[in-house]
Amino acid sequence: MQIGIIGAGNIGGNLTRRLTALGHDVSVANSRGPHTLTALAEETGAMPVTVEEAPRGAEIVVITIPLKAVPDLPSGLLDEAADGVAVIDTGNYYPRERDGRIAAIEDDGLTESRWTERQIGHPVVKAFNGTYAQDILDRPLPPGDPDRVALPVAGDDEPAKREVRDLIDALGFDTVDAGGIDDSWRQQPDTPVYGLRGGTEAVTKALAEASPERTPGFSG
Repeated sequence: MQIGIIGAGNIGGNLTRRLTALGHDVSVANSRGPHTLTALAEETGAMPVTVEEAPRGAEIVVITIPLKAVPDLPSGLLDEAADGVAVIDTGNYYPRERDGRIAAIEDDGLTESRWTERQIGHPVVKAFNGTYAQDILDRPLPPGDPDRVALPVAGDDEPAKREVRDLIDALGFDTVDAGGIDDSWRQQPDTPVYGLRGGTEAVTKALAEASPERTPGFSG
């Protein structure tokens, strides 16, 4: 598949490494420009591009940038993506550490990914937001392995969610359907599933035990 990755930090960089190794055609961008991605491109064979170029023709686009940077993404970012493009949102809201207070999340009760959807004007699939970046490289296992880690995946677009879950399976992880984007609070920071290295049963249990109340440490 053709995959565009916006954000080349720990998650974006390691997804670039794994997805190119699986044979996908990956374009990767960051806010500093393609010239800063030369080393990653040489290591992986990915194409370093601008943020505007990353989604062009892409069947999957990964947005893995700080939440506060989402409103600064170019208007019409996904206009030239493939029809039916699946957009993966790996983002988390850290109001005290990084993002500042976002009223629509704090006051209006939007989930972090619903807020992101509204900023970019396209449905998203929430995945990898509670995953340790190094695990993407170190913990893939074949289907059926009892130690295989499962990741929660939330989204309203069922075909897109299925495409993302299939991609995660190919990367070496199981998935658990975490519901729609309005349910994605179950996998936001400081919930039981966030950072959990567990199988499908443990992840399903953790999702069920989550509370919609935002904890003080993750409130602005």
